[in-house]
Amino acid sequence: MSTTRKICARGLSSSSTIRNVLHHCGNHSKVQQQGRINSWQRMFSTLETLPPLIYASKHKGPIVDQLWTLRLQAKQKAAASPDPIDMKRPRPPSESMTKITYDFESDDFLKEQYCNPFGGLRFGKVLEDLDALAGNIAFSHVQDPTVNIVTASVDRIRLSGAVDMDRNQQLSGKVTFVGSSSMEIRMQCKGDGEDDPWMEAYFTFVAVDSTTKKPMKIPPLDPQTWLEKDQFEAGQRRANVRKEARRKGQNFETAPLDPEIEKVAVQLNDDAGPLKNIPSLANPNAMLMEQTRLQNCEIAQPQTANLAHQIFGGFLMRRAFDLAYATTYLFAGCRPRFMEVDQVAFTMPVSVGDLTNFQSQIVYANVHDTITDFHLYQGQANVPIISVEVQAWVVQPAISSAKLSNKFVYTFAVDGGTEIRKILPGNMEQARKMATHLANRGITG
Repeated sequence: MSTTRKICARGLSSSSTIRNVLHHCGNHSKVQQQGRINSWQRMFSTLETLPPLIYASKHKGPIVDQLWTLRLQAKQKAAASPDPIDMKRPRPPSESMTKITYDFESDDFLKEQYCNPFGGLRFGKVLEDLDALAGNIAFSHVQDPTVNIVTASVDRIRLSGAVDMDRNQQLSGKVTFVGSSSMEIRMQCKGDGEDDPWMEAYFTFVAVDSTTKKPMKIPPLDPQTWLEKDQFEAGQRRANVRKEARRKGQNFETAPLDPEIEKVAVQLNDDAGPLKNIPSLANPNAMLMEQTRLQNCEIAQPQTANLAHQIFGGFLMRRAFDLAYATTYLFAGCRPRFMEVDQVAFTMPVSVGDLTNFQSQIVYANVHDTITDFHLYQGQANVPIISVEVQAWVVQPAISSAKLSNKFVYTFAVDGGTEIRKILPGNMEQARKMATHLANRGITG
């Protein structure tokens, strides 16, 4: 039987404070209490030195607040139960299905929070909600409060329709594939009462032991319908690609390139020669990739932490999105329209107190003759498409250390006919990165 969870998000709503959580154990025998004590200790050991975890959600948006509150309550309920969690029982996808509603029609305060200066939706805030919802879905599948579930990657978030801010919107998702310790979560958003979603997203979560930080086996998935079986097989194929890449030690920058892509990279680097060596005689409509760079630094504050005491991945995605948007705006000179998140890789957590340096640069800029797969510009000619890579670095000045934590790639479009400058690489590493993005866009020459 489906256990779909439905949440109606309202801007002025409040959630009950967790009171006397340990009193639940009093309803069970001493043996049962002793059997659950490790779970409780591992879950609440930090509460004596930190504010209650529920406070963390109060610094987020109303939807993240409600999602985190529900997740914490679910963890507490599971930890208080005398019955052990059966980690071998296959779960149907319906067991993790969760839905939330943006009550834009009757809640003006909520609508105002999600409205950008142009009257459209603030997609950066939706990215936060997606990460929070995916976390709830992942826990609904695992159900064990002692397991730490973390975001590993975002494979793609794609827009395919317009968003009506005067209509309620429904965000939903469920687990569609499970491996040994990882799971893929598919989410979509659509107008209330509509059949076709305007957004689709795929997140990958990994389960790790909260003490050892090693991967943990999670319950298998039991697809019930033909659609669920097709989604499972598609998730298996994506997981195999990621697994093979890890086996070979590959990633976005170091993976051996196809000979055709390498050929394009060499040509791009050659094209940049005049701009690097004789700029006064070079193409005046060209500029180097590094000239598009922007950056901002900030201290990771405790108000941006998640329930695991690390900086909320959704917050990092939103900060990176805002920087990518500004980078595109400065480059194109007109309002960008968000198209998709191409890739997000979470390689190292950001902790409270870390100095985080967000660095952006344009890695792809090309004018497309026609647009067939983006609703805002369907039928328009000469539409510039611009991809921006944002890297988040954790910097420790006291020990002269800087480590790459996360990487994000966002793609935007601007109005057809807008003139943009040609982006050229400053070195072969940048040339290979650009050539890869060209190949991903179906342009190899």
